[in-house]
Amino acid sequence: MTARAADRARYDRATAHLDAPLAIVDLEAFDANADDLVRRAGGKPIRVASKSVRCRALLERVLAREGFAGIMSFTLAESLWLARSGFDDVLLAYPSADRAAFAELAGDPKLAAAVTVMVDDVAQLDLIDASRGEGREVVRVCLELDTSLRLLGGRVRVGARRSPLHSPAEVAETARAVARRPGFEVVGIMAYEGHVAGVGDAVAGRPLRSRAIRLMQAAAKRELAVRRAEVVRAVRAVVPGLEFVNGGGTGSVQHTAAEDAVTEIAAGSGLYVPRLFDNYTSFRGRPAALFAQPVVRRPGVGVVTVLGGGYPASGAAGPDRSPVPYLPEGLRYDPQEQAGEVQTPLLGSPADDLLIGDKVWFRHAKAGELCERFDALHLVEGDAVTATVPTYRGEGRTFL
Repeated sequence: MTARAADRARYDRATAHLDAPLAIVDLEAFDANADDLVRRAGGKPIRVASKSVRCRALLERVLAREGFAGIMSFTLAESLWLARSGFDDVLLAYPSADRAAFAELAGDPKLAAAVTVMVDDVAQLDLIDASRGEGREVVRVCLELDTSLRLLGGRVRVGARRSPLHSPAEVAETARAVARRPGFEVVGIMAYEGHVAGVGDAVAGRPLRSRAIRLMQAAAKRELAVRRAEVVRAVRAVVPGLEFVNGGGTGSVQHTAAEDAVTEIAAGSGLYVPRLFDNYTSFRGRPAALFAQPVVRRPGVGVVTVLGGGYPASGAAGPDRSPVPYLPEGLRYDPQEQAGEVQTPLLGSPADDLLIGDKVWFRHAKAGELCERFDALHLVEGDAVTATVPTYRGEGRTFL
């Protein structure tokens, strides 16, 4: 029996009393992935990206482990909810225009002490000030550095279009603008190198593309390491008490942690290890989060149909954004239908061994987005479900 077949047997036994569709997290794999992230971080604390987990119970579990400290959130409303839930160090990774939430933040000392907001433009400060109402608490600010690699005098850009702040001078000037502004305090810098951390460098069947990605990433890491250190020096000249410099992501943990200027690493997807993280040479994780769909039809030889399954992930539309049939091994989509809204036909010889009501296990393309489809995660230890915990959706919290 292969390791994957053994996992399938465990998951089927653990959930035999549960009807699919359902989602599980294998806690042994989850904890092993957490340990691997800590190892790769080399002693620097890991701030957990909540968008990649979207389950308070699992955020609490990982933050109780040595090597993890703080949350990186994705909306301001989520940040306030987490702070009210007892998480006392929440860094909002994206700028917000949520005026009502800014009024809450500026009017509550506990929230203002726990939550740090992201800024890359003084116009965002104007919006916050206009939203304060009677609130006069100091708002903690993190400045985001654009990490994109610019070549040929800027005519070629590699990396996500995020912050407009690219040079040390631009970031330092924004730091001065915040420092001059009553009611704000610069406490950190963030720089997410998504073109390194979020792009696999070993694309199956694409050796030339994979080599090109590795060459690009090597150049990007060299350039960013130099520029990030210069940015930190420039900002510390304005804000000597800077508390943290955040960088990285699951795919670049050890590379980012090696930079002296970086004080903490961001990671989250590496806990669940969705399918997009199969194409990396820098690490190998264990799939920890899966979902099961029930077999509801057997249309013919070598074909079964499962209920639902059309759960595409965000990003540029393409086959890599779809979930993949994982267990039993050897199933594949019908190219004429792919994953469907209500039903999904699956092809392959393993289909002939599946009966009506059997479970087919899938892996989602991106980590936390799976939790937008399910109210609960069943936590598996060995061959038993030992707990069932709500996702954000299960708590009635759909932030985006």
